[in-house]
Amino acid sequence: MRPAKTTIALLALAAALLAPAAAQALPRGFFGIAPQTPLSDTDTAYMKAGGIGSVRWPINWATVQPTKNGEFDWSSVDPAIEAARRRGLQVLPFIYGVPSWIAHKQTTLPVGSARARSAWLTFVRAAVERYRSRGIHTWQVWNEANFFYFAYPVSPSSYARLLKPTYREIKADDPSAKVVLSGLFGAPDEGGKRGMDAADFLAALYRVPGIKSFFDAVALHPYAFHVEDLEELTDELREVVVDNRDPGAALYVTEMGWGSQNDPNVVAFEQGIQGQARELRQAYRFLIANRHRLNLKGTYWYSWKDNPEYTACSFCDSVGLFRAGAKFHPKPAWRAFVALSGGRARP
Repeated sequence: MRPAKTTIALLALAAALLAPAAAQALPRGFFGIAPQTPLSDTDTAYMKAGGIGSVRWPINWATVQPTKNGEFDWSSVDPAIEAARRRGLQVLPFIYGVPSWIAHKQTTLPVGSARARSAWLTFVRAAVERYRSRGIHTWQVWNEANFFYFAYPVSPSSYARLLKPTYREIKADDPSAKVVLSGLFGAPDEGGKRGMDAADFLAALYRVPGIKSFFDAVALHPYAFHVEDLEELTDELREVVVDNRDPGAALYVTEMGWGSQNDPNVVAFEQGIQGQARELRQAYRFLIANRHRLNLKGTYWYSWKDNPEYTACSFCDSVGLFRAGAKFHPKPAWRAFVALSGGRARP
C-alpha cells in the first residue's frame, strides 16, 4: 500500500502547486506590484481585476523635501496612493533617500550627525502623520541597504543606527504600525563597502544588541538567474531568522522579477518573453507552497509596465507584465500571473 499512498501524496502536492492562489486562502494583499511608472485609474483597475491587492511605492526624502527650509512636497506620492485607495488596494511605502542639503549623495544614510538624524525623523513623522489616516500602517525602512545603488558604504551597523530611531518614531506616531526592514538584494555582484549578500547582511544586523525589538518583518529582493537561485536565497534568509531565534518575524518579498528581453548572457535577469512567464510561474508556485514555512506575508512583482526610459537599471526596460505605453499590451507573464492569483486579465 505504501506506493499508492506515495502516489496520492505526490498528486496532492502537484495539485497544491498548480491551484490558483485564491483557492489557498492567501493573506489579503499577498499579490503585490512594485510599479516603476505613474499610476492611473486604469492601471489600478487592471491591478484589482488581476488579483493584485497591494502596491509598493517609494517615498524619496530628497524629492519630498529638496530644500532645507521648504515645505514638504508630496506630489510624487499622493496621486499613486489615492489611485490605489480608490480601488481598495493596500499601499506599502518605502522611505529612503537623502536631500543634497544633508549629504552630497542620496546613498549616504542620515546617521552621521545630529542634524541629519533630526531632519530624517522630522520627515518620517510628517510621512506617517500624513498617510496613517489614508490607511497606511506598514512602513519599509530604506531600500536595498546592502547594495551601493541605495546605501554606501554598505554597513549593517549604520543601518541599525537608522532603523532604531525610525522604528521609535513610526510607533510613536502610529502605535498600530508595522515596520519592515529594507528589502535586501539577494546576491549582489559587489563586495566590501559596495555590497553584501542578503543573508550575511541580516546575520550581521542580528548581532546588534536588541535589534529584534526594532522591526516586525524582514524583506528580500531575490533577483536570480533562475528560480532555483530564488529558492536558495529565500531559504537562506529564513534560516538566518530562525537561527537568531526570531521565528515570528514575517518575510516579505518586496521585489522580484525577470525581464522579457532575450539576452541572459548580458543581463542575468532577462529570460525572453516566454522565459519571463516561466520563471514567474515557477517562483510563485514555490513561494505559495512554502509560505507557512517561510512565514511569508506578501510578494511584489517588479514591475507593472516596461520602462525603456529608466536607464539606471540594466533590466528594468523589460520587467513589466505589460509593454511600455499608455495602452495595455499584456505579455504572457501577465496571463501566467492571473492564472495563479485567480484574477482576470482585464477589468
